[in-house]
This record gives sequence, structure tokens and C-alpha cells, in this order.
Amino acid sequence: MKILVIGSGGREHALCWKLAQSAKTLALYAAPGNPGIAQVATCLATSDYLAAAESIDADLTVVGPEAPLAAGIVDQFREKGRRIVGPTAAAARLEASKAFAKEFMLRAGIPTARFATVDTADQARAALHEFDFPVVLKADGLAAGKGVIIANSPEEAEQAIAQLLTPGSILVIEEFLTGEEVSFIVLSDGVNVLALEPTQDHKAVFDGDQGPNTGGMGAYCDGRILGDFQKALVMAQIIRPAIEHMRADGHPFSGFLYAGLMMTRNGPKVLEFNARLGDPETQVLMHRMESDFVEPLFAAAHGTLDESDLNWRPDPSVCVVLAAGGYPGSVQSGDRIDGLDQVTGATVFHAGTKIIDNVLATSGGRVLGVTASGATLQSAIDNSYEEVRKIHFDGMHYRTDIGQKGLKRWT
Repeated sequence: MKILVIGSGGREHALCWKLAQSAKTLALYAAPGNPGIAQVATCLATSDYLAAAESIDADLTVVGPEAPLAAGIVDQFREKGRRIVGPTAAAARLEASKAFAKEFMLRAGIPTARFATVDTADQARAALHEFDFPVVLKADGLAAGKGVIIANSPEEAEQAIAQLLTPGSILVIEEFLTGEEVSFIVLSDGVNVLALEPTQDHKAVFDGDQGPNTGGMGAYCDGRILGDFQKALVMAQIIRPAIEHMRADGHPFSGFLYAGLMMTRNGPKVLEFNARLGDPETQVLMHRMESDFVEPLFAAAHGTLDESDLNWRPDPSVCVVLAAGGYPGSVQSGDRIDGLDQVTGATVFHAGTKIIDNVLATSGGRVLGVTASGATLQSAIDNSYEEVRKIHFDGMHYRTDIGQKGLKRWT
């Protein structure tokens, strides 16, 4: 079949890399794509995604990033009778509005942090008296993973209010939860649910989870992240109630539902919902997935996901993100990337790259995702960092502790 992938980042490169391996894929396209994606798919330089799908007569479209979903791309495709994987704009509010998501979780009985929503600085200051420090402050809309600030003092909270609460916006204030963070992603057709393997992301820019949050500096996928009982608990207390209540509300959720979890002493609690695959979680998931992925995606778009299953390789996988100078703030761009031709033991997914005068250069905050597997988590980590050291561009920086939480937990 002819498949179109929407997006231009590392997540979309990993998706295209996986879909290109399927015997079911007759032709693979990406809009707009990137230089890495161009190695496995035909890139269409357009932001008119519906026109692109119609021009190639795509049998299936898969949406990567959150912005098109929030803007209603799925609604537009369905109006034209085109098969697409993703939630409608109404269902995508689970990510597009933190306030909506928190109220939804409250109604659905889904465990989450205690919270308050405010729309003025005075309301925020008053609400802070109901919480202990540290406290979490979240911008309401889409923020590419950077709209969350953990304030350790009233002074830091005041700075966060000034930064996140703009005129006409809403701010969510939450209690700070302690435990291990886990990314739990499922594929749904609106009724049935197919769980992917749990992963662990690394949000902060510096080692030891220090510094500001980013879109993700690396991730790993290991079958031991959650046990069978914990997975069943997440499905029973979080995923299935979310799918069932969205359907009961008249907005069935199809596509990828990403639950960012905190595994607390009192069980799993939802930090956030996303309406799409995670990035860089997708890189390690696709690297570790043994099954053909075209069939479940096609089933999700056709409402027959109950007939699908997924198999996973036992080897853990690790992705280390190489970021541009200045990230997650203002980044430098256009720097030459060297060393990719020396990489033999990992798959390098392009996230922020472009071709300038026939030379590969940086073009974004997160530039590359170096992803490798190994017989053990330690060997997967070693394999990834061995290849990382072969790559260079001016300002390149990365975390050196991706996967260390898992090693500490299991040794």
C-alpha cells in the first residue's frame, strides 16, 4: 500500500525507517520529511497534507507531530474519506489543553496529581498556598515539551507564573509527585487498544535530570521497565478508562495515546497525556519492535485493532539525542555535521537537519538521535555512545547518562 507519514523530526524518521521494512509498503512518502527520511521515503515539500495524500492517492496516512492533530487534520481527512491514524481535534485536546486533560482525568477517575487551574497571576499566587514546594506549573497549550516548570521556592514560582501565564491563557498548578517516570504508549481504534512497550524518557537537558526541560534528550526501551502486574494496572486504571470515557463523551480516541506516568508508592499516576507517539521514545520502540508495524496501523484506521498483536526483540534499545548549541533555548543552525559515514553500530535518526550546498547541516534544537541495541542494557548504552563519539558539529551537546536509571534499578 501507499503510506504517507506527516512530520519532519526524529519520530517520523524512525516511523519511516520501520515502515520501509514492511513487505506491505508499496510506496512510502513523507511530508515534509528531512534528509534522513529521504533515504527511505519520497519527501514532499508541502504543508498541505490533504493535497499531498490526494496527489499520491495514499492508502494510509500516519500523523507524527501534535500541531496538525490539534488543528484538525484527522477531521479533514475523514471528511474526504481518507484513512488516517490519529485523534480528531476534539480528542487531541487531551494533549492540546492541560486544563482539559486534568478535568477529564478527574471526571474519569484516572489517578493524577492534585491540581488547580488559574487564569490570572493573583489567582495563581492564591492557589500556591494550597501546595507544598516543590510545585509544578504548566502552560495550558502545546509547548513542545517545554511548557513545564518545577518551582522549588515562592521566588521560582513567581518567575514561572510570569513566564507561563500570558494574557488570556490558563495555568495549571500541580502537586509534585515523586517516583520513576515512565512513558506508556498505546495504539487505539477508538474501542480496542494495543499497548507498546514501556519506555523511559530523559527530559532535562543536563545529566542527573538537571536544567530546564526539553522535548527529550534520550530514551531507552527495556522489557523490565514495568512488570506484567504494573502494565495491567496501568491499562485498567488509566488507559482503558481514558478510551472508554472519551468514547462516552462522544469523542472516540483513535491513534496513539501517550500516558506520561509517575510510578509512585501509591501506584501509577498520570503526569500528562499526549495524543501522538513520543520523541525520542519512537526511536527506541521502532528499533526494538520485531513485528511488522503496517498491519496494526492499518487496523487502527479501519477499526479492527482487536485482530492485531506486537512482538518485541529481547534486546534493550537506547537513543541518545545530539542537540545543537543553545538548546533548549535559542539554537545555532547551519553547522556542518561530520562523522555519520563512520557510524556502523547504530541507526542515526535525523531530527533537525538540512542540506546546504550539498552538505548535511544542523537545522533545529534536537539534531540527531543515535539509536542502538544490545544483549543487555549496558551493552546497548555502550553501543550507542561508541557511535555518538564518531559524530561532530559545532555546539553539539548530549547527556552522558541515558539509561543509567535502569542500570541502577536492576543492579
